Parts: sequence; C-alpha cells; structure tokens
Amino acid sequence: MATSFHHSISQNISKLCVIHPALQLHRRFPIATNPAHFRPVLESITMGGAAEKARFYLERAAPELREFEEKEIFTKEEIRSLVVKRSDYEHLILSPGTKPTDFLSYISWETSLDRLRAKRCARLKIRNSSSHASQARTFNIFERAVNKHPGSLQLWFAYLDFAASVKATKRWNRIATRAIRLHPSESSLWALAGRRAAKAGDMEKARAHYLRGCRFCTTEPDLWVEYARCEMEWLQKIEAKKAGKGVRKGVNPVEAIKDTETLQEGDVIEFDEEDSEDEDMDGELMLPDPDAEGADGKPKNKKVMTEEETRKIEQSPALSGAIPMAIFDIARKQQFFGARAAEMFFDMFAQFGGVSSQERIVGHVLGAMQELYPGHACTVSCWIRQPVVGVNALSVEFPKALREVLARLKKGLEETNDKKALVEKMVSWFDGVLAVEGLDEGIKIVLQHTKGSLEQQVAN
Repeated sequence: MATSFHHSISQNISKLCVIHPALQLHRRFPIATNPAHFRPVLESITMGGAAEKARFYLERAAPELREFEEKEIFTKEEIRSLVVKRSDYEHLILSPGTKPTDFLSYISWETSLDRLRAKRCARLKIRNSSSHASQARTFNIFERAVNKHPGSLQLWFAYLDFAASVKATKRWNRIATRAIRLHPSESSLWALAGRRAAKAGDMEKARAHYLRGCRFCTTEPDLWVEYARCEMEWLQKIEAKKAGKGVRKGVNPVEAIKDTETLQEGDVIEFDEEDSEDEDMDGELMLPDPDAEGADGKPKNKKVMTEEETRKIEQSPALSGAIPMAIFDIARKQQFFGARAAEMFFDMFAQFGGVSSQERIVGHVLGAMQELYPGHACTVSCWIRQPVVGVNALSVEFPKALREVLARLKKGLEETNDKKALVEKMVSWFDGVLAVEGLDEGIKIVLQHTKGSLEQQVAN
C-alpha cells in the first residue's frame, strides 16, 4: 500500500515538473522515502495560483476605484489603502486553510466601505453613484464562501441576511433553496423559509415549508413549535380582520380575511421547480400591483365572494384553533416529545392573548400533559400558571387570577415529584412578571415575598 501511495505521488509530481523548475530535482532523485519533502514546493505553487486569482478579482474592482477618483469620493491615498486592504483579504481567503470567519470579515469590511461611500456621496451631493457594484462584489464573495465552506450555517445565514437587506428577493429564494437542500435537518432554515412565506401573505406555501421541514426535523421540537406559532399568528391576524382592524372602510371583513392569503410574487421558494437561469438578478423587490390593468387596458375587477364562500370561511374549523391543536397532537407521536416539549407548546400558546380560541388550545395541551406526565415539574408549572394565561399583568383581572395561581402553587408543591425544578420554574416566572413596567406595587410585594419563601424552602 505504501509503495503504491508513493508511486501515485511520484506520478503527480512528475506532471508538475514541467510547471515548476524546483521540481526538476525529482527527475534526478525519485521519491524513495518521505514525500513531505516536497510539501514547501507544492505550497509555493498553490500560493502562486492564489496570487493570480487575487489579481484577477482586484482588477475587476478597477472601474469602481476609477469612479471614486474621478468623482473625488476618496483621495488617492485612501484608494491606495483600499487596494492594499482588499488585496490582503483576497490573499487571505484564497490561501489554504481559510476559515468562514475570514470571509465574513472581508464581507464586513466591504459593507462598511459601501456605507462610507454612501455617506460621502450624500455629503458631497453626488447622486449618480450607486451601490450596485459593491453589492455584486459582496454577493460574489458570499458565493465563493459557501462554495468553499458549504457546511457552515453561519455563512448561509449571513448570506440570507444580506440578500434580505438589499431586497434581492429572487436571489434570496435561490440561496434558501440551496441551503435547505444541503442542510435538510436544520430546523432554523425551514422556519426562516416558512416565516418569510407567511409574511408575504401566502399561508399555503408557508404550511408546505413547515410540513416538509417537520418530515426531516424529528429530533427536536423547535420547528414544530414555530409551525404552531405561525398558525397562531395567522389566527391573530384573521381575528383582527374580523374585528375590522386594518380593513379599509367599505370592505367586508370576511373578504379581507380571504385577501390575507393572497400571494406576493417573488416571495415564495419553489422547491419542486428548477431555478430559472434567466431570472432577474437585480435584487429588486417585486410586488404585485393591486390596480394592475388587464389585457383590455382596464383595471381588473376583484373577485367578489359568494355567500356560500363567506359561510364556509366563518364556519371553518381552522378559525377555532384546530390547526395548532393538530400540530401538537402529531408532535406527541414524535421521538422528541416529552414534558419539556409540551411545556414549550404551552408557553408559546400562552403568548397569544388576543386569540379567542387560546383558552381551548391551552386547555388541550395541559390536558395532554396531565395525562402523560401528571407529576412532572413542567406539567405542574403549566397548571399553576393556567389562570393568568391571556390576562394582562396591568389589567384589573390580574390580581384575581394571581390569587388562583398562588393557591395552586401551594397544592402543586405537594403533588410534584421534583420540588426543586418546580421552584426554579416558578421563580423564573415571578421574575418575568416583576420585570413588567408599571406593575402595581401591591402585586410586586406579594410576588417578591412568595419568591423569597420559595427560595428559602429550596435552600433548607
């Protein structure tokens, strides 16, 4: 095996002899012992290639530097220092052993340079200088980074953040598709795609992203909780529309609910279709025109909902919290499910006080926890806090609900099988309530006294 390995290296170096004079020595003294003797020579060849590549990328930035000098955005000395700094970064990321942080440092320097250019253009009132060249270069650096380190999630998230910051919607979709295909079990990528689709107003695509992600992410509850959160946010938006909030005067609230799920072109990732090569790469935000003209030159008429469609929407089980509860029920069958995962669902549902079905959903989760984990600290903690779910700490109903919490706390400490864990959870909850600005002084005194007595019980 060793002889075959040395013979292979000998053949490869023989091919390089015509390229590098230092390797001509190999023809007179073939490899017999240690091929590591040629490592410095091979590294010098690699660095030579890196220098040529660095020069290639530096020359591509020459037109922009010429513009800086002609418009006097930067002085000649500043431009010279920019070239030196950029050359250092290019040699750094092209050298062997480069790290993802080297690319991120280079990108951070480029973005700070573009911000400085924008500020100077504003001060000098130069209007015909844009950031397109800088953005294109930054995109190019990101492409080189993710191609060299495809396993770095830090690079992928930074790439997506930059594309979103410059409103490069179609490019963002392509980047997210590539990242998810490389990291299908990374829940945060699926959640990011789902949230973006939901924010664009297309819940159908958002649900498709979450459902597909849940098929891959079966070891952690994070994506499942995010999916349920997305559905709760949709319910909150729907109920706001039903109440007439955010609806234009003269518009039927039920029709406004239907409009909530309209698609904004360019904001959805199509995983099942191949990316088109001739798509717009400008990075401009593409939004539909609600008053777009039809083929006859007249504005298109909006579809009016029939009474049957209106009745179906009003009676839909989805509006009563059926989808979040279904997500929780399916999560119960997954390998990650436990008392802690159920508590994560409970805490998330407890944040949506404006949803009318919140009490029903929270009761469903708590019932499942009491059935599966009756004496667990997570279950008892949720049961103690149930009376204040959906109650504002600054409202007049809070003191009455707090009395019920304190009564349940005394009983819960006797029934739990992990008193210390329960006390830690309740102390943490007390700290959160005490941090509410404008909280009544009497309530603060009660909570601080209860918190102190709990900590004393654990200490003893």
